[in-house]
Amino acid sequence: MDLSIGGVDISFTNASGFMLLGVVLCIAFFGYAASKKALVPGRTQSMAEIGYGFVADMVRSTAGEEGLRFFPFVFTLFFFVFFANMIGMVPYAFTTTSHLVVTGALAMLVISIVIGFGIWKNGLSFFKLFAPSGAPFLIYLILVPIEIISFLARPVTLALRLFANMLAGHIMLKLFATFAAQLIGAALSGAVFMGVVGLLAFGMGVALNALELLVAGLQA
Repeated sequence: MDLSIGGVDISFTNASGFMLLGVVLCIAFFGYAASKKALVPGRTQSMAEIGYGFVADMVRSTAGEEGLRFFPFVFTLFFFVFFANMIGMVPYAFTTTSHLVVTGALAMLVISIVIGFGIWKNGLSFFKLFAPSGAPFLIYLILVPIEIISFLARPVTLALRLFANMLAGHIMLKLFATFAAQLIGAALSGAVFMGVVGLLAFGMGVALNALELLVAGLQA
């Protein structure tokens, strides 16, 4: 849907639609789980509690108890990416996380919050992070640029990793599925050997699909 306001393109694209779908599904899942809470949890509540506990433990082990103030943000980001990845596993669906502009925007959001909170809490002392104490002055001329590049490279590498894994995985799935369909079609026309190879390709596609499901969860 092509839209623009004041010359600014605000078109509602496939990426926008499927990101919105991911948000709706995420809210619906946890809303339903919360509405069905019981002393003995059902399957939906159990899955929600496992997800909640997993993210909470991850935040606690990474940033300590003080880091739990960021739990709502990390929880939201984690399950947004998770649902986006899972939606991408549905045939003919749009995988938003296979686009660098999406993963790059998420990475920029995270690094902006990290830098903003660091400056808010420590003031200009935050920048001492890039200049470890005790090093000779001349070493700082090399060390400071390296530390800055290393710090800024983290969100870039994370964005690229998520984008590359999801894109490559879906390309492989499509190739094997197309290859298997063509070979099985040839087998129906009398080429038995092609059918055997097609079944092997189909089996490989199923295995890749299972692997891609695992990757989709891990990349969140």
